Amino acid sequence: MKSDLEQTRGQLVQPEEEKQQVEQSEQKQEFAAHLTAIRRHLHRNPELSGEEKETTAAIRGWLEEEGVRLADEYKLRTGLVAEVGQGNGPVVALRADIDALPIQEETRLEFASQIPGRMHACGHDAHTAILIGAARLLKQRESSLPGKVRLIFQPSEEKATGARQVIQSGALADVQAIFGLHNKPDLRVGTVGIREGALMAAADGFVVKVQGVGTHAAVPEAGIDPIVVAAHIVTALQAIVSRNVGAQESAVLSVTKINSGTAWNVIPEEAILDGTVRTFDEKVRARIRERFNQVVAGVAAAYGTTATVRWIQGPPAVVNDASLELDVEQVVSELGLNRVRPLPSPAGEDFSFYQKEVPGLFLFLGTSGPHEWHHPGFDVDEQALPIGANLLAGLAEQALKRLQA
Repeated sequence: MKSDLEQTRGQLVQPEEEKQQVEQSEQKQEFAAHLTAIRRHLHRNPELSGEEKETTAAIRGWLEEEGVRLADEYKLRTGLVAEVGQGNGPVVALRADIDALPIQEETRLEFASQIPGRMHACGHDAHTAILIGAARLLKQRESSLPGKVRLIFQPSEEKATGARQVIQSGALADVQAIFGLHNKPDLRVGTVGIREGALMAAADGFVVKVQGVGTHAAVPEAGIDPIVVAAHIVTALQAIVSRNVGAQESAVLSVTKINSGTAWNVIPEEAILDGTVRTFDEKVRARIRERFNQVVAGVAAAYGTTATVRWIQGPPAVVNDASLELDVEQVVSELGLNRVRPLPSPAGEDFSFYQKEVPGLFLFLGTSGPHEWHHPGFDVDEQALPIGANLLAGLAEQALKRLQA
């Protein structure tokens, strides 16, 4: 039998525990609502690559509200860098991209884009809100951080120029590890996609200009038809992947645009082809480029003319550093998230430029979206926002502890 005193103590402890649980629940709800409000503000006001001035100002204001130091010594035209932590310990970076796309939104959301022809159709608004949430969490734990966390709000990811701007600013000079994430519509909320090695593709572009000799369409023998030559180049290029890339390797080559001609009865002077090549291995990337030039030159020569190739080298493949995987596994386990091993995505990401400088790891965050990236109906399930914030903050803390040890 419990004494009257013991029973009284039990009655007092239980309400106290319940009170703490209620307070924690309210804090989580407020945190989620705050991140949702940030994401929706950004979604209403999308800005294209290199034009993110108002976005940058808004991020600056939210960080100042949290008491986070703005690292203005790293000069960026748009975007910004901030820091949490102190002392001479290790430095870990977290990165979010902030730019939108030139797409007309078709979601009919109450917070849909207010700017015609512009939309956050890749979820960078969500990425930004997540990193601001991580900044709040890290600021609350700042006194216990064994180093610094550098928060990178990167512009111009869609043009693959922003990461290089950040690197040129010096913001990565003393960083020992960097983490980033991207929403993944086909993964459910509460799921994290982690893959060793290549996760996203190198994204290169090309422009082929075929030189012809113009003539009347009724007398094609008097000229050289660049449209016919271009058509044969398109067909011949398809054999590069099927006959020069091994079955255990992977690549995509797509011709996406053809421009030529001005009238129905005129054979034009030139034809122009545009397209893209996606690869996951640097050797395959170099091999395709070499064969591409050979095929274009050879086909053009066979028809008695020439063609020039302008190769547009984009970001390399996103290749995750194996030394950081244990950090991710531990944090994912602590948060009770579901881990999956996703297939590599043929989409490009300029986070890869950071990985050329320091060890880096990029992961997918499940968002249960209705459409893939860059679709006019794209959206994310906002329940993923606090999950992403806790994940990034946890990764920074775990990496700092490991590096300090």
